[in-house]
Amino acid sequence: MSAVESRDPEVRTAAGVVRGRAEGGLAVFRGIPYAAPPVGEARFQAPGPVRGWDGVREAHAFGPPAPQDAQMAGRGGGDFLMGAGDDWLTVNVWTPDPDPAARRPVMVWIHGGAYKLGFSGSPGYDGRHIAREGDVVFVSLNYRLGIEGFARLDGAPANRGLLDQVAALEWVRENITAFGGDPGQVTVLGDSAGAGSIAALMAMPSAAGLFRRAVGQSVPGTFLSDALARDVAAAIAAEAGLCPTAGDLAGVDPRELPAAGQALGSKMRQYEERWGSFALTLTPFSPVVDGEVLPAAPWQALAAGAGRDVELVIGHNRDEYRTFLLLSGELGKITEEQAAEALRHFGPGEDGERAYRAAFPDASAEELYERVKSDWLFSMPVLHLAEAQAAGGGRAYLYELAWQSPGMGGALGACHGLDGPLLFGTYDAHLGPAVIGPDHIAEARELTSQMRTAWTSFATSGDPGWPAYDSRQRVTRVFDAPPSVTAYPEEISRRLWQEHVFEALPLLS
Repeated sequence: MSAVESRDPEVRTAAGVVRGRAEGGLAVFRGIPYAAPPVGEARFQAPGPVRGWDGVREAHAFGPPAPQDAQMAGRGGGDFLMGAGDDWLTVNVWTPDPDPAARRPVMVWIHGGAYKLGFSGSPGYDGRHIAREGDVVFVSLNYRLGIEGFARLDGAPANRGLLDQVAALEWVRENITAFGGDPGQVTVLGDSAGAGSIAALMAMPSAAGLFRRAVGQSVPGTFLSDALARDVAAAIAAEAGLCPTAGDLAGVDPRELPAAGQALGSKMRQYEERWGSFALTLTPFSPVVDGEVLPAAPWQALAAGAGRDVELVIGHNRDEYRTFLLLSGELGKITEEQAAEALRHFGPGEDGERAYRAAFPDASAEELYERVKSDWLFSMPVLHLAEAQAAGGGRAYLYELAWQSPGMGGALGACHGLDGPLLFGTYDAHLGPAVIGPDHIAEARELTSQMRTAWTSFATSGDPGWPAYDSRQRVTRVFDAPPSVTAYPEEISRRLWQEHVFEALPLLS
């Protein structure tokens, strides 16, 4: 039970005292800096320590979002893109009781957004329901995005956005007890690029010991080799008429620099001969297997035991790619020629097109297009990560979200991003209005109960409610109405991809 009083709560952190707000039985703190603003001489460098303050710092408003791709304005992002200030690196805390003796489990959310957009203060990431109903301390964070966080630049460490996440987790370790949390019971969770970040964190030496459990929702399979990442960075910098160095790019206002990434994003197909399938994706940014910050791609790292001490829940949605067909205006319009091209580029082996057509003989052009892209980008990387975690001596719990979402006449199915509104119960934010709609909230709440109960139980006890994955039985929890526990349901795709090796994407020439 919450012990929060009506007066605004205050907590002493290592940097100083913060004052939050009492909201609905919770103490809520927004916009607490976990690292120094990464501007000026700190631009493009690893995150530095926060400068302490005297007196009481108001923690009532979310910190400003990191500079990012303006496409977010068209994805329900609202006016937050106009946020002022350089305190991009902040955390937010929802706690039932900021009592150091409470020692509640801690859940740390890392948002998605193709590594180029997103904001922890988005209405879709309101942590109050999870904190209150799960009796946990819920934390969310901002991190550097796009060029600031992920471009591979000379004179700068790789994966600065991931290093920001490590700094936020270090802040949790040092401060969360004062908010009523247990630093020894930390679960990181995220979706899409946030889940990809978590897969990277499990392989990063600097993140070792900072979390005990992890939940990866729709981990994307794009991790870049150092050579490919440097080539992509050179192309981005060229859009701004500059060299791919921290010194050159530091001369561009950080709020103007995302335009160079956007410009490249619209013409990535021109680089297909050099970048291969990555040139046909939706973002020029992904974690970089640089050999230092991220020594190995997650599949290889987990198989070698890097995640042995971290319990992992990982899964994907059944119809991932339908979201991107909606956003591109192609839903219901895919031609046979587009399907053939996608099968050639993304199917496994030398004859992926023939293999997919033989495996799915009754599928339409759009179904084949969607299936192979879903498999390449999300479903099969997720499955292989579960297998790698088990092979490396760790524990993985596999799931699939298969609920046929009712919005738009059911056209989107269990699409990418459906899990966010369901987990948070924010049906009117992000994709919620499209995939759920106002007339199907009761049905959505049933799925919300399934997912939220599983995640918070896992954060509390390490048991999400179904058996761990192994390569023989392949037990999988299927979130649906009604739910089930069964053998991995995408067996046809699994067989198609069983010989494929996921690894860092190479530079081809």
